[in-house]
Amino acid sequence: MLITNANLADGRTGIDVLTDGDRIAAIGANLSVPEGTEKIDAQGQLLSPPFVDAHFHMDATLSYGLPRVNQSGTLLEGIALWGELKPDLTQEALVGRALQYCDWAVAKGLLAIRTHVDVCDDRLLAVEALLHVKQVVAPYLDLQLVAFPQDGILRSPTALANLKRSLDMGVDVVGGIPHFERTMADGAESVRILCELAAERGLPVDMHCDESDDPMSRHIETLAFHTHRLGLHGRVTGSHLTSMHSMDNYYVSKLLPLMREAQVHAIANPLINITLQGRHDTYPRRRGMTRVPELMAAGINVGFGHDCVMDPWYSLGSGDMLEVAHMGLHVAQMTSQAQMRACFDAVTVNSAKILGLADYGLEVGKRADFVLLQAADVVEAIRLRATRLIVVRAGQVVARTPPATAVLSLPNRPPSVSWTLRR
Repeated sequence: MLITNANLADGRTGIDVLTDGDRIAAIGANLSVPEGTEKIDAQGQLLSPPFVDAHFHMDATLSYGLPRVNQSGTLLEGIALWGELKPDLTQEALVGRALQYCDWAVAKGLLAIRTHVDVCDDRLLAVEALLHVKQVVAPYLDLQLVAFPQDGILRSPTALANLKRSLDMGVDVVGGIPHFERTMADGAESVRILCELAAERGLPVDMHCDESDDPMSRHIETLAFHTHRLGLHGRVTGSHLTSMHSMDNYYVSKLLPLMREAQVHAIANPLINITLQGRHDTYPRRRGMTRVPELMAAGINVGFGHDCVMDPWYSLGSGDMLEVAHMGLHVAQMTSQAQMRACFDAVTVNSAKILGLADYGLEVGKRADFVLLQAADVVEAIRLRATRLIVVRAGQVVARTPPATAVLSLPNRPPSVSWTLRR
């Protein structure tokens, strides 16, 4: 396959991309190709590596309204609802909803997802279901599983044993939720236990960390400490980190260098953070998302996650990572050209780094995974939440969407003057 006349996310224009089997064989201008090569003219549209969701909950997705709707809109009611639903879960329902969501994701050019899976159900139904889904979707989507003790490894009597069982079954990443333990001390202890378990097994760590409005919820400091102590640099991620939006600036000025030293990744979930946080505020109401521009400026790798789609915590969503980038841009007030491009990176290359996707990117020799967007550049792609014209996985087109067009019929309107908007 030869993609011609494409614009790339780094600003290059008029670029051809040639695939050979499932690999990218060449990138450049005016490439010569063997006769019979399939050619797709990008017509100056943006060719990007696929979108990556660094934080999701696929075991809960598409369960909105079961057993009832979250009336308060809070994180804690969502957790309680999920607890009510768990006894009624079946593997068939879990697999069906997950596969439906994976189809949505592929159509949106989302070809890699890190999903947390609750291990606090002693049956481990969700773990078994998502391990099966991971195998089914492997030809067209990379699915990475995190063993997530939703009820706390110290608060729930069987959670730690279940987490270890799930890792034995093939789950990829050690998860945690220190702010949901009974005390701050228990939360800190859970971080130690889980980091040592990950070090012992040679696994990455991704913890729901400080997902609250409490400025004194500071488990990310403990996570950075144990990452450094155990030599887990580059393998550990703090997800959410919403308490950082309430911390005083002096403490944050100390915290950011500690995170950078430990090479801890950070994940913000703009759609969900802005929805769940600040629920106890009157006015002024806090924005609810961690300090994304400050983290990036400190040299910390920041990815964005969708987190939830139609589940006990969030009633909306469609698997569109450009919607996530769009919300993140607005909430963080990242409106310079460089900052908007950084938001695009947060749903592509930055999140790929968090997942450790070594075969990712528009580079010669990498797997031929990419998406052609109906936009000239990344800023326009975010602005328009651009149509995914084609999605390619391992050199094969796996999804196509017709271009978005509108035909106007405006009676008595004088002809318009042709013009082109230029930045």
